Amino acid sequence: MEKTKSKSVRARSSATPASKPTTKPNSVSKPIELPDGMWERIAQKAYELYEQRGGREGMSLEDWLEAEAIVMEEIHEARE
Repeated sequence: MEKTKSKSVRARSSATPASKPTTKPNSVSKPIELPDGMWERIAQKAYELYEQRGGREGMSLEDWLEAEAIVMEEIHEARE
């Protein structure tokens, strides 16, 4: 009986049409321009995070994203 169930489940799932994306992919867009010195600040902070972890490889994206958040927060706090 289980074979029959699995066959009917497969038949139903394969009969479902694939959904198409509802939005068009963006054409090539211009990258966001950062204010002067911001890229360098983020890079420096990412390197500091890398060193704090003991120089362990394989987390450069996480370091960069965390550094961006830290730098953006510093800028936000300075404006208040």
